[in-house]
Amino acid sequence: MEISMVFIMFFIGLLITVKGGDLFVDAAVWIAEKTGISPVIIGATIVSLATTLPELFVSAIASIEGHSDVSVGNAIGSYICNIGFIIGVCALIKPMKIESKYFGARGIMMLGYLVVFYVLALDGVITSKEGMALLSLIIWFIIINIIEHKKKNYKKIINNNINNRDNRELVTNLLKFIFGALLILVGAHIMVDKGVEIANILRIPKQIISLTLIALGTSFPELVTSISSIVKDKQNLSIGNIIGANILNLTIVMGISAIVSQQGLIINRQSLFLDVPVAFLISSVFVLAGTYKRKIGRITGAIILILYFSYLMILL
Repeated sequence: MEISMVFIMFFIGLLITVKGGDLFVDAAVWIAEKTGISPVIIGATIVSLATTLPELFVSAIASIEGHSDVSVGNAIGSYICNIGFIIGVCALIKPMKIESKYFGARGIMMLGYLVVFYVLALDGVITSKEGMALLSLIIWFIIINIIEHKKKNYKKIINNNINNRDNRELVTNLLKFIFGALLILVGAHIMVDKGVEIANILRIPKQIISLTLIALGTSFPELVTSISSIVKDKQNLSIGNIIGANILNLTIVMGISAIVSQQGLIINRQSLFLDVPVAFLISSVFVLAGTYKRKIGRITGAIILILYFSYLMILL
């Protein structure tokens, strides 16, 4: 009975987190559109940041509570899940064409940041100063999005939106923005606590739980967003969201988690010799296929999905 209640509470935490993310995404996109931000920037930054909030709160809370293995496992597990599972499933549903000329640059940035994280983690700890260094890397991601935004010469008339803005709609979206963030915070706290309890009850290392159950849970917003984008024939929003989310996992999530931790993020041998290499392998297949074939076809989707499930088999 106790085990059942722990699992029930974990999934309640997951549902609260997902609902909070949903409210936050809606409000963030509305605010972005009303201020005249282009769809490219919205997809790669606003939506990515919104869908990455569960990972951020879960990892930060775990780090504050001294569970570095949960913090790191969640971020790296989400990185792997985002490409191996989400992109794999989406590509099987419908081949994903690459339209953005900056896909290769973003892909290389994603791989490069993973290498930077690995190098910093080689001594077994990510210190607060190294966390600041990871956090600062987000600047280059913002710059590349601004460059693409300007290249497309995106123009939008926003005067009417600003002058005729409905005050009720503004207040509603601001409340959704704040309430969504609060729900994510509460849900993330429940997920961390119950995830640790599940690991203790089943006598499974906390990192395994964070790499699988927690990572899948916090990646659920990306899954919903990506499948919705595929169905609506907006593949590039999905791809931009995933790459953006992974870059944010390595910079903001890991950076803030290291900063708020009293002793820094402790990195164990499994992360160095299994988790990060698998993340690099799966994302390399994704980036190479997208760069040279200009699409993520069903064969590529099947390959990265097989790699993902093979990784899960090794863990379990």
